[in-house]
Order: sequence, then C-alpha cells, then structure tokens
Amino acid sequence: MTTLTSISEEILDLKRQRHAIILAHHYQDAEIQDLADAVGDSLELARKAQEFSGDVIAFCGVWFMAETAKVLNPQRIVVVPDREASCSLVESCPAEQVRAYRRLHPDHVIVSYINTSVEVKAESDILCTSRNAVQVVNSIPADRTILFLPDINLGNYVKRETGRENMKIWQGSCIVHATFAARRLVKARVERPNALVAAHPECPQDVLAMADFIGSTTAIIKWCTSSDADEFIVMTESGVLRSLQKLAPEKHYYFIPNENCNCSECPYMKRNTLEKLRDALLNLQPRVELDPEIMRRAAVPIERMLQIK
Repeated sequence: MTTLTSISEEILDLKRQRHAIILAHHYQDAEIQDLADAVGDSLELARKAQEFSGDVIAFCGVWFMAETAKVLNPQRIVVVPDREASCSLVESCPAEQVRAYRRLHPDHVIVSYINTSVEVKAESDILCTSRNAVQVVNSIPADRTILFLPDINLGNYVKRETGRENMKIWQGSCIVHATFAARRLVKARVERPNALVAAHPECPQDVLAMADFIGSTTAIIKWCTSSDADEFIVMTESGVLRSLQKLAPEKHYYFIPNENCNCSECPYMKRNTLEKLRDALLNLQPRVELDPEIMRRAAVPIERMLQIK
C-alpha cells in the first residue's frame, strides 16, 4: 500500500533527478508545504522563481502563480500538480474586457493584482500583491487615473489607505475572503474576547473594520507570531495554520468559516495533492506553455512590481 511517506520520498528523488525546486503557497496542505524548498505568498514565490537556477520549477499553488514563474523563467520547465487549480479572481477578469477598457481609456494606468491571467498582466502597466498594493498605487503620479483590478475589496482598501479619488475598481472577488461574514466574526470575538483579529485585505470592509491588523498572508503570519498576544482570530485561508504553528506553536489560532462552504479553505488550492505533485515531476506535466510575445509583455509590469520593496 502506498503511503504519504513513500510518496514524499518519491517526490524528493524526482526533485533531485530533475534538478527541480518545489514552491508552495501558504494555502497548500501541510504535507506539500513540508516538502517545499520555499513556502510563501505570491510576492515571495515570484521572487524565489526569479532567483532559481535549476531546470524545473514545480509550483504548488494555482495556475496564475505558475504562469508568473514561467514569465520570470522562460527557459525553464514549469509544472503544476493540477491544471484545474484556477482562481475566482482570474475568472472574474477576462483579458478581452481589459483590452476593451484600454482601448477606451489609453491614458489610464492599469494596476493589476497578481491574481490575474498572464494575458491580463500583458495589458497592465504594473502589478501588485496584497503586500505591496498600497506602495504600488502610491508610486503612480497623483494626477493619473487608475484602474485597479480585479479584487473589489482589496481595491477599496487600497483606495482608503492611499486617499486616491481618481481610482476605478474592477468588481471581482475572492470566493474565500469575500464570503467571510462580519456576523460570524462578531460571534467569535464574543466567544474569544482575548483574541486579536488579523484579516486579509481581500475581506469585506465590515470585517476589516473589526480587525486589529490588516495585511497580506505573510504579513499576518509575521504579525501573529511576533505579537505578545497568544490568541488570534485569523481571517484568511486556513492553510496558513501550518506556518503559524511552525513559528509559534504555543499560540492559539482560530479560523472563521465562510458562507460558501462553511470552511475557510480555497477549493482551487486544495486540488493539489502529493500524488499529483509526484506525477507532475515524473511526467513534467501539466506544463505551463505560454506565447513568447505575451510573456515578453507580461514581464514588464511584473518587473516593475518586483522593483518596489
């Protein structure tokens, strides 16, 4: 009978044979995170992909993240465990609609969240992540009109933080963060009055209004594990629990179920498994293959983002 331990050993053997690196997002299952060479958020993993010098990148996250890795490493093989690991934000923002906006408003600056397809990135002026979105918008001259896409909650948060009035916001949302209900957070705070609340900026405004801290996945992990408090209500995908427990196992972390699935998991992220990761390294499939011209154009806004610390 095949066990998780034996599959993990197969993966490590294949990684050596392929001269590969395994990158895993914080939202992956714990057994995948434990095998990864790097675990991080979108920005950290984009930088890790850029620094890599081997032959194969096995990207355990969702498809748009693997596309970004391919753009930054056009000569390397990039594989994913599951081709159907998509993202509701990507699906909410078709490239043709962005092209149509560009044709109508050629003078506007398009700021795209990294949670977009490579085709949308190619239409953008600069990218951002939840960690650097405020800095990216602040880097744009105040007299320029901005289209921020595709996350409405992150866009509204950035607009409040920057005070930018001339900022239009796409109407997309994350199926995990956007469905966290304020009423459930109120109930959790009553049940755990000593717990501090950390929330991702993709959450709705009424949830963010109750947060003690708002930040990206990595920022939430750093804040919780370095805080003097020992109880936290964490308003993001529950895969971050692995990193939280590794860094501060003595603390207590509580996750609030959202309205869609009564859980706090991303169904796309959870499509990846150890078995699929092994098969991806064995067969070098599913493989990310992108049009060279799209990659060239998408690399420009990605590199602009990476220059902002």
